[in-house]
Amino acid sequence: MIRLILAGGGHAHLAVLHHLAKCRPKGLSITLVTPSSFQHYSGMLPGWMAGVYPLEKIRIDLRPLCAAAGVELIESSVVGMDADRRCVALPDKRHLEYDLLSLDTGSETDGSWFEDVGQNLLAVKPLDDFVVAWPKWITSARSRERVHVAVIGGGAAGFELVMAAREALRGVNQIDMDLVAGDSGLLPGHGRAVRQRALRCLHQAGIAVHEQRAVGVPNGIMLADGRELRPDIVLLATGGRAPCWLKLSKLTLDEYGHIAVDAFHRTLSHSDVFASGDVCARTDVAMARSGVHAVHAGPILAQNLTAALLGERLHAYHPRATSLYLLACGERRAIASWGGFSAEGRWVWRWKDSIDRRFI
Repeated sequence: MIRLILAGGGHAHLAVLHHLAKCRPKGLSITLVTPSSFQHYSGMLPGWMAGVYPLEKIRIDLRPLCAAAGVELIESSVVGMDADRRCVALPDKRHLEYDLLSLDTGSETDGSWFEDVGQNLLAVKPLDDFVVAWPKWITSARSRERVHVAVIGGGAAGFELVMAAREALRGVNQIDMDLVAGDSGLLPGHGRAVRQRALRCLHQAGIAVHEQRAVGVPNGIMLADGRELRPDIVLLATGGRAPCWLKLSKLTLDEYGHIAVDAFHRTLSHSDVFASGDVCARTDVAMARSGVHAVHAGPILAQNLTAALLGERLHAYHPRATSLYLLACGERRAIASWGGFSAEGRWVWRWKDSIDRRFI
């Protein structure tokens, strides 16, 4: 039996499971290793935070997908690997050997600058932990007269997070909210019109925007200009970093520690290892770190894993020059961003809602 291991239950591996359920090669033993049997969809997370969706509507149960594809599911994290020995390591000291490996484990939240905040710090990733912690905090916060929230991160995740938190706290008498966007500003990489729309939404919601760096201090954060904020909670939505265990994997990595892959999403150093999503970096083309690419690359990855097993020709994933982003901004409204084009309104939210529900 040829042993295929899928490490991580990310967006790309959903496409792989779907593909294997339809056309699984014979003589193949397949194992999926992922921390949870549910994949929580980040695109619908703001709606869940704001109370629009129940939790069961924003997650995908991997168990029936694995059963349909004949895949063994192991609920565990990957904590290490040795690409030369063809094995991955689990926390219980087990080593799983493979003939072909695909990595879609995602990234880790880089909270190194905010460790001093202490118990008031809540990172969005891993999502499995966030969906447990958020309901407990918001229930407590709604019983208070005054609540102060700070969100760290000026990208799409930070913007959607702060707007969702503001909507979730509707009814609290006094709400203070800060978005620390960093010195790159709000929504870097998006068009000017999109940034203007987002800023207007933030200002209308009474959310202060700080386009400067910050660092964690005991029970709060300090901005680059010396001001200190003392929020009740600091929500961390900063950019992800590559998993630390990759440093000893013997795979070729880029300068930031992500797995270097080619146009086929095959690693540069080991032809029996593929990677997709935030855990990897393309070396042949500049590509933004976005779940959009993981979703689009998934079917290509599925084809390439089958092709690698059968000795057939691999297919390249060509990322689109411009990707569509639909940013939730509360009150069932959203902002569309596509290159230089932007739009806003409830109809954009309905468009986003339709796409998200169809994906789930």
